[in-house]
Amino acid sequence: MELRVLRYFQAVVAELNISRAAKRLHVSQPTISRQLKDLEDELGVTLFERNGRHISLTSSGEYFATQANQIIALADKTLANINTAKEISGTIELGSAEMRSFLTIAQSIKKLQQQYPKIRINVTSSNANQIRTNLKTGNFDFGIVTEPTDKHDLNFIHLPGESRWGLLVPRHSPLADHDYISLADLEGQKIIVSAQHGTINQLQDWYGESTPKFTIVATYNLLYNASLLVSAGVGYALGIDGIINTNQSDLIFIPLTPRITARTSLVWTKGQRLSEAAKTFLTQLATDLQQQIPTD
Repeated sequence: MELRVLRYFQAVVAELNISRAAKRLHVSQPTISRQLKDLEDELGVTLFERNGRHISLTSSGEYFATQANQIIALADKTLANINTAKEISGTIELGSAEMRSFLTIAQSIKKLQQQYPKIRINVTSSNANQIRTNLKTGNFDFGIVTEPTDKHDLNFIHLPGESRWGLLVPRHSPLADHDYISLADLEGQKIIVSAQHGTINQLQDWYGESTPKFTIVATYNLLYNASLLVSAGVGYALGIDGIINTNQSDLIFIPLTPRITARTSLVWTKGQRLSEAAKTFLTQLATDLQQQIPTD
Protein backbone atom coordinates (compact mmCIF):
# COMPACT_ATOMS: atom_id res chain seq x y z
CA MET A 1 0.00 0.00 0.00
CA GLU A 2 1.60 3.26 -1.14
CA LEU A 3 1.00 6.80 0.05
CA ARG A 4 0.37 7.78 -3.56
CA VAL A 5 -2.57 5.36 -3.74
CA LEU A 6 -3.90 6.59 -0.40
CA ARG A 7 -3.83 10.15 -1.76
CA TYR A 8 -5.80 8.96 -4.82
CA PHE A 9 -8.33 7.37 -2.48
CA GLN A 10 -8.46 10.51 -0.32
CA ALA A 11 -9.17 12.70 -3.37
CA VAL A 12 -11.98 10.42 -4.55
CA VAL A 13 -13.52 10.48 -1.07
CA ALA A 14 -13.41 14.27 -1.09
CA GLU A 15 -14.94 14.59 -4.56
CA LEU A 16 -17.11 11.43 -4.65
CA ASN A 17 -16.40 11.56 -8.37
CA ILE A 18 -13.47 9.87 -10.09
CA SER A 19 -13.34 12.35 -12.99
CA ARG A 20 -13.11 15.35 -10.68
CA ALA A 21 -10.54 13.58 -8.50
CA ALA A 22 -8.43 12.78 -11.57
CA LYS A 23 -8.57 16.41 -12.69
CA ARG A 24 -7.61 17.58 -9.20
CA LEU A 25 -4.62 15.22 -9.10
CA HIS A 26 -3.61 15.79 -12.76
CA VAL A 27 -3.73 12.08 -13.59
CA SER A 28 -5.93 10.10 -15.94
CA GLN A 29 -9.30 8.72 -14.84
CA PRO A 30 -8.38 5.11 -15.81
CA THR A 31 -5.27 5.37 -13.62
CA ILE A 32 -7.31 6.23 -10.53
CA SER A 33 -9.97 3.63 -11.30
CA ARG A 34 -7.33 0.92 -11.67
CA GLN A 35 -5.51 1.95 -8.48
CA LEU A 36 -8.75 1.93 -6.48
CA LYS A 37 -9.65 -1.52 -7.80
CA ASP A 38 -6.17 -2.79 -6.87
CA LEU A 39 -6.55 -1.23 -3.41
CA GLU A 40 -9.88 -2.98 -2.85
CA ASP A 41 -8.37 -6.28 -4.01
CA GLU A 42 -5.42 -5.81 -1.63
CA LEU A 43 -7.69 -5.04 1.32
CA GLY A 44 -10.24 -7.68 0.42
CA VAL A 45 -13.17 -5.28 0.93
CA THR A 46 -15.38 -3.03 -1.16
CA LEU A 47 -14.65 0.62 -0.42
CA PHE A 48 -17.16 2.25 -2.74
CA GLU A 49 -20.71 1.57 -3.85
CA ARG A 50 -20.89 2.37 -7.56
CA ASN A 51 -24.12 3.44 -9.25
CA GLY A 52 -23.29 4.68 -12.71
CA ARG A 53 -21.32 7.88 -12.31
CA HIS A 54 -22.33 8.21 -8.68
CA ILE A 55 -20.23 6.61 -5.96
CA SER A 56 -20.49 6.50 -2.17
CA LEU A 57 -18.47 4.98 0.63
CA THR A 58 -19.36 1.64 2.16
CA SER A 59 -19.08 1.25 5.93
CA SER A 60 -15.64 -0.32 5.38
CA GLY A 61 -14.78 2.60 3.12
CA GLU A 62 -15.76 5.12 5.80
CA TYR A 63 -13.52 3.40 8.35
CA PHE A 64 -10.63 3.14 5.91
CA ALA A 65 -11.03 6.83 4.97
CA THR A 66 -10.57 7.84 8.60
CA GLN A 67 -7.45 5.69 8.95
CA ALA A 68 -6.04 6.85 5.60
CA ASN A 69 -6.42 10.49 6.64
CA GLN A 70 -4.44 9.81 9.83
CA ILE A 71 -1.72 7.94 7.92
CA ILE A 72 -1.35 10.74 5.36
CA ALA A 73 -1.37 13.44 8.05
CA LEU A 74 1.32 11.61 10.02
CA ALA A 75 3.43 11.13 6.88
CA ASP A 76 3.10 14.82 5.95
CA LYS A 77 4.04 15.89 9.46
CA THR A 78 7.08 13.60 9.42
CA LEU A 79 8.28 15.00 6.11
CA ALA A 80 7.75 18.58 7.31
CA ASN A 81 9.82 17.89 10.41
CA ILE A 82 12.79 16.44 8.51
CA ASN A 83 14.70 19.68 8.40
CA THR A 84 17.63 19.85 6.00
CA ALA A 85 18.07 23.60 6.33
CA LYS A 86 19.93 25.37 9.13
CA GLU A 87 16.77 27.14 10.24
CA ILE A 88 14.56 25.01 12.45
CA SER A 89 11.09 24.49 11.05
CA GLY A 90 8.30 21.96 11.21
CA THR A 91 4.95 21.26 12.82
CA ILE A 92 4.28 20.40 16.45
CA GLU A 93 1.03 18.61 17.30
CA LEU A 94 -0.21 19.45 20.78
CA GLY A 95 -3.28 17.95 22.47
CA SER A 96 -4.56 19.95 25.40
CA ALA A 97 -7.12 19.71 28.15
CA GLU A 98 -9.20 22.78 28.88
CA MET A 99 -7.22 24.60 31.57
CA ARG A 100 -6.23 28.16 32.39
CA SER A 101 -2.64 26.97 32.76
CA PHE A 102 -2.53 26.67 28.96
CA LEU A 103 -1.63 30.38 29.07
CA THR A 104 1.85 29.30 30.24
CA ILE A 105 2.19 27.17 27.10
CA ALA A 106 0.87 30.00 24.93
CA GLN A 107 3.48 32.41 26.31
CA SER A 108 6.29 29.94 25.55
CA ILE A 109 4.91 29.41 22.04
CA LYS A 110 5.01 33.17 21.44
CA LYS A 111 8.70 33.32 22.43
CA LEU A 112 9.44 30.24 20.33
CA GLN A 113 7.90 31.67 17.18
CA GLN A 114 9.65 35.00 17.62
CA GLN A 115 12.94 33.12 17.31
CA TYR A 116 11.79 30.33 14.97
CA PRO A 117 8.99 31.75 12.78
CA LYS A 118 8.84 28.63 10.62
CA ILE A 119 7.71 26.42 13.50
CA ARG A 120 3.96 25.85 13.46
CA ILE A 121 1.92 24.69 16.46
CA ASN A 122 -1.33 22.79 15.94
CA VAL A 123 -3.46 22.63 19.11
CA THR A 124 -6.29 20.11 19.51
CA SER A 125 -8.64 20.20 22.50
CA SER A 126 -8.77 16.70 24.03
CA ASN A 127 -9.11 14.93 27.34
CA ALA A 128 -6.40 12.78 28.93
CA ASN A 129 -7.73 9.52 27.46
CA GLN A 130 -7.67 10.88 23.89
CA ILE A 131 -4.29 12.51 24.44
CA ARG A 132 -2.75 9.23 25.61
CA THR A 133 -4.09 7.41 22.53
CA ASN A 134 -2.79 10.07 20.14
CA LEU A 135 0.61 10.18 21.83
CA LYS A 136 0.88 6.42 21.42
CA THR A 137 0.00 6.54 17.71
CA GLY A 138 2.30 9.51 17.06
CA ASN A 139 -0.50 11.90 16.09
CA PHE A 140 0.46 14.16 19.02
CA ASP A 141 3.99 15.20 19.98
CA PHE A 142 2.89 16.52 23.37
CA GLY A 143 -0.19 16.58 25.54
CA ILE A 144 -1.38 18.79 28.38
CA VAL A 145 -3.33 16.72 30.87
CA THR A 146 -5.25 17.40 34.05
CA GLU A 147 -4.18 15.53 37.15
CA PRO A 148 -4.71 12.86 38.25
CA THR A 149 -3.58 10.85 35.25
CA ASP A 150 -1.45 7.73 34.79
CA LYS A 151 2.04 8.84 33.69
CA HIS A 152 4.02 5.61 34.15
CA ASP A 153 5.04 5.51 30.46
CA LEU A 154 5.22 9.28 29.98
CA ASN A 155 7.79 11.97 30.56
CA PHE A 156 6.27 15.10 32.05
CA ILE A 157 6.81 18.66 33.23
CA HIS A 158 4.44 20.10 35.84
CA LEU A 159 2.88 23.40 34.81
CA PRO A 160 2.53 26.19 37.39
CA GLY A 161 -0.72 27.06 39.09
CA GLU A 162 -3.78 25.06 39.94
CA SER A 163 -7.52 25.27 39.34
CA ARG A 164 -10.38 24.56 41.68
CA TRP A 165 -13.11 22.00 41.20
CA GLY A 166 -16.69 23.16 41.49
CA LEU A 167 -20.23 22.82 40.22
CA LEU A 168 -21.69 24.56 37.18
CA VAL A 169 -25.38 25.31 37.83
CA PRO A 170 -28.10 27.50 36.29
CA ARG A 171 -28.56 30.86 37.98
CA HIS A 172 -32.18 29.95 38.77
CA SER A 173 -31.10 26.76 40.58
CA PRO A 174 -31.77 26.45 44.34
CA LEU A 175 -27.99 25.95 44.70
CA ALA A 176 -27.11 29.22 42.96
CA ASP A 177 -27.09 31.23 46.21
CA HIS A 178 -24.50 28.92 47.83
CA ASP A 179 -20.96 30.19 48.36
CA TYR A 180 -19.67 26.62 48.32
CA ILE A 181 -20.99 23.20 47.38
CA SER A 182 -20.70 20.41 49.96
CA LEU A 183 -21.42 16.71 49.57
CA ALA A 184 -24.70 17.19 51.41
CA ASP A 185 -25.78 19.73 48.77
CA LEU A 186 -25.44 17.04 46.07
CA GLU A 187 -27.66 14.44 47.69
CA GLY A 188 -30.25 13.30 45.16
CA GLN A 189 -28.93 15.63 42.43
CA LYS A 190 -28.27 14.71 38.79
CA ILE A 191 -24.59 15.26 38.08
CA ILE A 192 -22.54 15.44 34.87
CA VAL A 193 -18.85 14.46 35.29
CA SER A 194 -15.69 14.34 33.20
CA ALA A 195 -15.07 11.08 31.33
CA GLN A 196 -11.34 11.32 32.08
CA HIS A 197 -9.88 8.23 33.72
CA GLY A 198 -9.27 8.90 37.41
CA THR A 199 -12.02 11.48 37.88
CA ILE A 200 -14.42 9.07 39.58
CA ASN A 201 -11.65 7.90 41.94
CA GLN A 202 -10.92 11.50 42.83
CA LEU A 203 -14.57 12.12 43.59
CA GLN A 204 -14.70 8.98 45.74
CA ASP A 205 -11.79 10.37 47.75
CA TRP A 206 -13.84 13.53 48.20
CA TYR A 207 -17.05 11.93 49.40
CA GLY A 208 -15.22 9.10 51.16
CA GLU A 209 -17.54 6.31 50.01
CA SER A 210 -17.75 3.76 47.23
CA THR A 211 -21.34 4.81 46.55
CA PRO A 212 -21.95 8.50 45.75
CA LYS A 213 -24.82 10.44 47.22
CA PHE A 214 -25.73 11.76 43.77
CA THR A 215 -26.64 10.24 40.40
CA ILE A 216 -24.23 10.53 37.46
CA VAL A 217 -26.49 11.12 34.44
CA ALA A 218 -23.89 11.99 31.78
CA THR A 219 -20.16 12.35 31.12
CA TYR A 220 -18.26 14.83 28.97
CA ASN A 221 -14.90 15.32 27.26
CA LEU A 222 -15.12 19.12 26.94
CA LEU A 223 -16.70 21.25 29.64
CA TYR A 224 -18.30 23.53 27.05
CA ASN A 225 -20.54 20.68 25.93
CA ALA A 226 -21.33 19.92 29.57
CA SER A 227 -22.34 23.56 30.08
CA LEU A 228 -24.92 23.19 27.31
CA LEU A 229 -26.31 20.13 29.06
CA VAL A 230 -26.59 22.19 32.24
CA SER A 231 -28.40 24.98 30.38
CA ALA A 232 -30.78 22.39 28.94
CA GLY A 233 -31.61 21.14 32.44
CA VAL A 234 -29.98 17.70 32.15
CA GLY A 235 -28.06 18.12 35.41
CA TYR A 236 -25.28 20.01 37.18
CA ALA A 237 -21.70 19.70 35.85
CA LEU A 238 -18.66 19.07 38.01
CA GLY A 239 -15.66 20.76 36.42
CA ILE A 240 -12.73 23.16 36.68
CA ASP A 241 -13.08 26.89 37.25
CA GLY A 242 -12.02 29.43 34.65
CA ILE A 243 -12.94 27.35 31.59
CA ILE A 244 -16.52 28.48 31.04
CA ASN A 245 -17.07 32.24 31.01
CA THR A 246 -20.22 32.59 33.09
CA ASN A 247 -20.41 36.37 32.74
CA GLN A 248 -23.67 37.40 31.09
CA SER A 249 -24.76 33.75 30.89
CA ASP A 250 -27.46 31.70 32.58
CA LEU A 251 -24.85 29.70 34.51
CA ILE A 252 -22.81 30.19 37.68
CA PHE A 253 -19.74 28.32 38.99
CA ILE A 254 -19.67 27.40 42.70
CA PRO A 255 -16.48 25.86 44.22
CA LEU A 256 -16.53 22.60 46.19
CA THR A 257 -15.83 22.32 49.89
CA PRO A 258 -13.59 20.80 51.18
CA ARG A 259 -11.37 22.44 48.55
CA ILE A 260 -10.30 20.20 45.66
CA THR A 261 -7.76 21.50 43.16
CA ALA A 262 -6.26 20.19 39.94
CA ARG A 263 -2.82 20.67 38.44
CA THR A 264 -1.72 20.13 34.86
CA SER A 265 1.34 18.61 33.22
CA LEU A 266 2.92 18.64 29.78
CA VAL A 267 3.49 14.99 28.81
CA TRP A 268 5.18 13.09 25.99
CA THR A 269 5.92 9.42 25.38
CA LYS A 270 9.06 7.92 26.93
CA GLY A 271 11.56 6.84 24.29
CA GLN A 272 9.94 9.02 21.63
CA ARG A 273 12.33 10.56 19.08
CA LEU A 274 11.28 14.19 19.00
CA SER A 275 11.67 16.34 15.90
CA GLU A 276 14.00 19.34 16.04
CA ALA A 277 10.96 21.61 16.26
CA ALA A 278 9.52 19.61 19.17
CA LYS A 279 12.86 19.55 21.03
CA THR A 280 13.20 23.31 20.56
CA PHE A 281 9.72 23.88 21.98
CA LEU A 282 10.48 21.65 24.97
CA THR A 283 13.72 23.52 25.64
CA GLN A 284 11.91 26.85 25.48
CA LEU A 285 9.21 25.75 27.93
CA ALA A 286 11.72 24.22 30.37
CA THR A 287 13.78 27.42 30.26
CA ASP A 288 10.71 29.57 30.91
CA LEU A 289 9.68 27.39 33.86
CA GLN A 290 13.27 26.98 35.10
CA GLN A 291 12.84 23.21 35.13
CA GLN A 292 15.01 20.33 33.97
CA ILE A 293 13.84 18.28 31.00
CA PRO A 294 13.34 14.71 32.28
CA THR A 295 15.22 11.90 30.56
CA ASP A 296 13.97 8.38 29.92
